[in-house]
Amino acid sequence: MKTKILTIAVFLTITSLVISGCATSSEKIENANEEVIEANKELDKANEEYMADIEKYRKEAEEKIAKNEKSIAEFNTRIENQKNEAKENYQKKVAELEQRNTDIKKRMDDYKANGKENWENFKAEFSRDMKELVQAFQDFVK
Repeated sequence: MKTKILTIAVFLTITSLVISGCATSSEKIENANEEVIEANKELDKANEEYMADIEKYRKEAEEKIAKNEKSIAEFNTRIENQKNEAKENYQKKVAELEQRNTDIKKRMDDYKANGKENWENFKAEFSRDMKELVQAFQDFVK
């Protein structure tokens, strides 16, 4: 985000220098104002897209987490019919999956928007962890 603002500022400065050689003072000011307005519009649009991406990803993650919670409930129902030895082993595994699901949900809930680069890093790591969790659920079913 900071690099984008810096890039825009450098661009505006260079553009202003070029224009200053060809235009009068009032034209220079008017052109600079127009460029600043345009840069602000682009920045606002980029921020809107960034926030929309976060919200979309949050909804997708919430759906996956809800699906995992449903699977946990189903596992617990199935476990009730097992023998005691197998039941304890299954309950441990389900408890572990439930804890991992809770942890990943908390990570998503606690995420605060603090820059596109940080978001991309968080999203990549979160996606990897979510994929591993989903795979663990699939492996448990087998």
